Amino acid sequence: MPERKQGSGAKGIQDILWKAANRLRGTMDAAQYKEFVLGLVFLKYISDAFAERRELLSGDDDRQRYAGVFWVPENARWDHLARNAGGDVGGLLDDAMDAIMRENPALDGVLPKIFGRGGVDPAPLRELVTLISDARFTGHADRAAQDVLGQVYEYFLEKFARAEGKRAGEFYTPASVVKLLVEVLEPFHGKVYDPCCGSGGMFVQAGRAHGRDITVYGQEANERTWRLAKMNLAIHGMDPGGLGDRWADTFAEDKQPGLAADFILANPPFNMSEWARRADDPRWVYGLPPRGNANFAWLQHMVAKLARGGRAGVVLSNGSMSSKLSGEGAIRRRIVEEDLVSCMVALPGNLFRSTAIPACVWFLGRDKQQRRGQILFVDARQLGTMVDRTERVLTDGDIARIADTYHAWRTSTAYTDVPGFCFSASLEQVAENDHILTPGRYVGAASAEADPDAEPVADRIARLTEELFAQFEESARLAAAVREQLGKLDV
Repeated sequence: MPERKQGSGAKGIQDILWKAANRLRGTMDAAQYKEFVLGLVFLKYISDAFAERRELLSGDDDRQRYAGVFWVPENARWDHLARNAGGDVGGLLDDAMDAIMRENPALDGVLPKIFGRGGVDPAPLRELVTLISDARFTGHADRAAQDVLGQVYEYFLEKFARAEGKRAGEFYTPASVVKLLVEVLEPFHGKVYDPCCGSGGMFVQAGRAHGRDITVYGQEANERTWRLAKMNLAIHGMDPGGLGDRWADTFAEDKQPGLAADFILANPPFNMSEWARRADDPRWVYGLPPRGNANFAWLQHMVAKLARGGRAGVVLSNGSMSSKLSGEGAIRRRIVEEDLVSCMVALPGNLFRSTAIPACVWFLGRDKQQRRGQILFVDARQLGTMVDRTERVLTDGDIARIADTYHAWRTSTAYTDVPGFCFSASLEQVAENDHILTPGRYVGAASAEADPDAEPVADRIARLTEELFAQFEESARLAAAVREQLGKLDV
């Protein structure tokens, strides 16, 4: 039995639980152990929260006094699980998940029942239970249990995204990209929608940033990811009911018919080549999207879901800004002519660990106010900081710069074009550029302050040309010397 050490705060819990996750590495792939660990983390949290409330109530089991926490039946309480993990641990955990879902309708069909499957080695599973027993989500004087768990859950989603690499794109959007959407759109109230919601990160950041005066609606096509999102919302005190009663493909089966969203935040799969395309779909107001690329299907779906006065932020590949293939250029032109595009942001590279495809953000709006007939272009490709050799993040300062520029432009106060960074173009100017929306076409080059000591351009060209020819001559001399020495060899 390993030494038991009480987790202290979110960081201590993270260390304990990542160690637990690594116990399963090698016995299953990253996608599987993500479900195992996060399912048990959730189970431990709701058991801790229930036990804390029960202690405050001196053991009273009146269900009405447990508002705000999930009811945990006796066979699903962590002390019971830890005591009995020496037996059929997989069956024990599956029964616990089943019991909790029966007692809490909001979790019906959400929790993973995967622990008793054939092929799961009970030895590391028992050790996993033991290690997770060391993590307590309650009893931290400076943090609510829900906040501690929320931080831990997001930490794990990011860690698993790194472990899964390219496959992680289906459930995880980098936190700095999500924060950019939230800071620009300010989804502080009303209905917030994400038709490809992954693990629910857009909703969590929107709810955390400005209170929870929002109702969230979402859809997810992947069963495992849908379950993660449901748990993520429940962990953060948000109603998971808006994610529907089942996972489903947004194009094949729209689970939110008739929804008029105040805000849409989304990171759809880039350049999706296989999707449920129907020529008679009423969402294709601006043209039938090509069969081999769903980018403009996603955009038109977002537009169809926007309420009057609604706003959307959609992350897409850079190709969506300029492609003319299979009618995409015509669809983009019609969306622009309808004055639905508020702002285009070109993102820096390496933000998405799951793909090397360059990305941008389309900000759409039905409430352009003083900026009707105009589009703001922002070239943010030079922003961000590399955190390792392959991954870049947008700093808080970068995000504030983009968001402040957008808000100043939108309200017509204190906005000025900045060469190389931002430019407000009229729809006529966009039409002159064949409705291509790449910010680099509009913002121009960054201005440089005049340096009185700088070398004149003509003189610099002449100097560099002279140096180049000198290098050519030296290269020719060395080549001749090598030939001469080779000729002296007795072969």
